Parts: sequence; C-alpha cells; structure tokens
Amino acid sequence: MTKQPMRHSLRIAGLALAAGTALAAGSVQAQDKGTVELGYVEWSSEVASTNVIRAVLEQAGYDVEMTSLSAAAMWQAVSTGDSDAIVAAWLPTTHADYLERVGDKVENLGPNLEGTKLGLVVPEYTDVDSIDELNANADTFDGEIIGIDPGAGLMSLSEDVVDEYGLDLTLRSGSGATMTAALQSAIQNEEDIVVTGWTPHWMFARWELKYLDDPKNVYGGAEHINTIVRQGLKEDMPEAYAILDAFEWTPEQMGEVMLMNQEEGSDPYENAKQWVEENQDVVQEWLPES
Repeated sequence: MTKQPMRHSLRIAGLALAAGTALAAGSVQAQDKGTVELGYVEWSSEVASTNVIRAVLEQAGYDVEMTSLSAAAMWQAVSTGDSDAIVAAWLPTTHADYLERVGDKVENLGPNLEGTKLGLVVPEYTDVDSIDELNANADTFDGEIIGIDPGAGLMSLSEDVVDEYGLDLTLRSGSGATMTAALQSAIQNEEDIVVTGWTPHWMFARWELKYLDDPKNVYGGAEHINTIVRQGLKEDMPEAYAILDAFEWTPEQMGEVMLMNQEEGSDPYENAKQWVEENQDVVQEWLPES
C-alpha cells in the first residue's frame, strides 16, 4: 500500500525538479548580454586561447563571434571597433609596430600569458647551433628558412634577422600549418630544416627541437601575450571587460589545449569547452564574483 504513493510522490518531485531546471535554463537564455566579437590569427597558440576565452564568455551568458584575420587586420579591427577584443597581442617586440600605429585607439589590459619566445628553430639532431652558422651550412637547409604567414610580426623580425646577419638563405612565407608540415616531413626523413618558431607551440611537445642562438639579439628576449580591447568596451559590456581583464593562464595550460587540438578530427572550440569544463577552478578566477 505504501509503495504506490511513494512512487507517485517521487514522480511528482522529479517533474517539479525538471520543470525547475527548465525554468532556470530559460532564465539564463533570456539574459541576452549581447555579442562579443573576438579577432585572432591562425597560430596554434591563438586558436587555443581565443576559443578558451570564447567558452568562458559563453559560460557567463554572452554570445561570441570569432573572426580569423591576418595580424595587421586583427589590430586594425580592434582599433576601429569591428572587434571588441583580441587575446593575441605579442609584445613588446613582435607586434610593436601594430601597437604603435593604433595604441591611442585601443586599451591594453596587460599580459594573459608570460614566458613566450621567438626565433629560428631546427631539429635537435642538427649540428648548427647559432644563426651566425647558417651561411656556412646554407646547402644543408637547401638555402631556405621556412616561415609562416607574411603578415606575422615573427616574419618581419625574421626579415631583420636575414639582414642583420647577412644570411644567404631565402625566407619563405607560408602559414603555420605549412611550416609544421615541412618540419614534420624533414624530421621523418631525418633531414635538416630551419623554421621560424615560437613558444608556446605544440611542436616542442611532439618533436625534439632547439632554438638557434641569436647573438645579436634581433628577436629580443622573452615576450608576453597581451589582451587588447576596443575603447568603450568597459562602459558597453562591463562584465565581459572584467573577464577579459582577469584572463591569465600559463604556457603549460595553453599547451594542454594545443595538444588536444592536434588530435586528428578534433574541434578547437569543442576542446576549449572541454578544457573550461574540466578546469573550473581556474576559470572561476576569471569570472566576476556574483
């Protein structure tokens, strides 16, 4: 006699709980906080960071649109307000020219990641250890340095390296993907290759690589990646601004996401959502206190 009423009570409680959950979800959806526009460059590091901050902003109730751009166009977009923010500003050296051009039209929120590095990279087995040894071994590298997209600050610095060291090697532009594909092919065939590289990057976790010494310090020392927002964002979207301002993580954390993104068939956005879900202790430090 008691089992039937108990089942009935449990069913009613379950329906009430489901209804409450649906109402809660509806209230979250009803909070239309607007759309945050993020610009980024197709570097593995920036794909990782931009998708992560997208997932965090979405958790806070914003819609987010991401637009892949060249480095120059990315900076231009945030300066004109076409993008609300970028988390891909390599400073103080790589993107120094861009910041100088638009610095009075944007707000620099400071580093979101410390400990970056730029330079020329070769496989660990390569006998060359310094940039000033390249000319004597130009044939070893087929007279080429394999670069990335021509608009990247790294490529501009690499052009300076070619000039400063009087290198007889040709700097070949391409993309981050074509650079890593060439690197992979060379390593599989145990051939020598020199590429433009940066840290953090998943290639250092996959292969044994080394930076060539830069005795003239053309590439500069360690850099950091900064968050840049358009003027007026703080007034227009104060909570989104606060999240972007608080966003800061480590090369190791970024490396986790980049490695996830290298898995065949993986989706960087889905990987970012998974990382955010699994690292709520970190994410909560970026979210304003409710």
